[in-house]
Amino acid sequence: MSMIEPTTPSPTASLPAHASYLASLRDSFNRILPMAWPVLIGQLAVLGFSTVDTILVARFSATDLAALSIGMAVYITIFIGFMGMVLAISPMAGQLFGAGKLHAAGQQVRQAIWLALGLAVLGSTLLLLPGPFLALAKTGPEVAEKVRGYLSALAFSLPAAMLFTVYRGFNTAVSRPKAVMAIQITGLMLKIPLSALLIYGWTLPLPLGMVPWHVAPMGVVGCGIGTAIVMWSQALIAWAVVRRDPFYAQFGLHTKGLGRPNRTAILAQLRLGVPMGAAIMIEVTGFSSMAFLISRQSGEAVAGHQLAANLVSMMFMLPLALANGTATLVAQRVGANDLLEARRLGWHGVEIGVGFAAVLGALVYLAREPILHVYTNNPTIIAAAMPLLVWVWWFHVADAAQTLANFVLRSHRVTLIPLVIYVASLWGVGLLGGYWVTTSAWAPAELQGAQGYWAMSTAGLIVAGVALCGFLAWVHRKETPRPQ
Repeated sequence: MSMIEPTTPSPTASLPAHASYLASLRDSFNRILPMAWPVLIGQLAVLGFSTVDTILVARFSATDLAALSIGMAVYITIFIGFMGMVLAISPMAGQLFGAGKLHAAGQQVRQAIWLALGLAVLGSTLLLLPGPFLALAKTGPEVAEKVRGYLSALAFSLPAAMLFTVYRGFNTAVSRPKAVMAIQITGLMLKIPLSALLIYGWTLPLPLGMVPWHVAPMGVVGCGIGTAIVMWSQALIAWAVVRRDPFYAQFGLHTKGLGRPNRTAILAQLRLGVPMGAAIMIEVTGFSSMAFLISRQSGEAVAGHQLAANLVSMMFMLPLALANGTATLVAQRVGANDLLEARRLGWHGVEIGVGFAAVLGALVYLAREPILHVYTNNPTIIAAAMPLLVWVWWFHVADAAQTLANFVLRSHRVTLIPLVIYVASLWGVGLLGGYWVTTSAWAPAELQGAQGYWAMSTAGLIVAGVALCGFLAWVHRKETPRPQ
């Protein structure tokens, strides 16, 4: 028997068309919102990790900020792709939860943990050997040394981050995003003082001639050490919650041990997760690789890019939260074989996300100068970042459209075609197009620097948004039976 209540007939059938649509949209929003707002707060807390580091390091030194930008790009490139594979637990567990197969959902969690641990070993090894990334960025010796120290600390944190991803994906699937949010906020509260302490250092004077306790300033390396401490703290808290909260007993998660890896279950997750992870990696690397290429111009240019990238990443948390909430509800309705309701919720989620993105993008564009002064008072870095924010509005709206459509497609377990679309649009139009524009003599002078990459990344996101929404319409027509 399904754990999800069956959908009741729509009360808007007798209303005029426009009133019926608005009432239906309002109903979808009221159902998506309780799932989305905890995800939004939790993801803002996660983004707060990098925001705090960016603000503190920007005031420490431009060299450390350049190292942070490159190091973050390397870490995100590795972590995000592997995270996407593990997050396949979310649509899988969501459909099983919607179908009432609770024990099977719990078994899938165990296999996701095995997968997370295996991927963490590979990812940590790559973080400890960042040579190819540094060669791509063509960094100087001083910046390269700082990047290596930062990534060494993050290599230790990666296993904890992967394990927490399993906890996050499963709780989202079973409509418990607040449990994740609480731990993420706790992590941010720990991260803020840790980063300040480790970046700037501190000396505690002691009386009576005692040797003072001293923490040397570590700059960007301190950011990585602080992140590692926080991520392991979050993973341990999540483990304690699963062991003690009676909610998880119905999934069989209170029993001791992981059991043995199940090849069939892990392969099933990989069949869904590999295209998901590859698509996420392409989406992120299409953007994060700009840091490597822009860093060839100057330290100030990549520092300005870092501020703009951090800002647009923070804005992205709103459509990402709405996408998570929408995808959870859609997956549960698909599992309950209620495809008409899944279609309605999916489209409404896309419309709501794009609408919010348009408003937020306009507000940030209008207030871009005072926003940048929150990050730094360095006029050179602000001057480098200011032109990039001209693209933020269109970038954000297109990003919201493609994200919402892609998350809904994942809820239907459709991941291969979105991967192809991402390769063509984000790598082809965005990244390669940016390189072509910035190295071409015919391009306007203002597009031959960082602005060229931002302009073409925006164009790539627009192509991805249109293509994914069109493909989602095709999937809905194919899967959804016509009403009698």
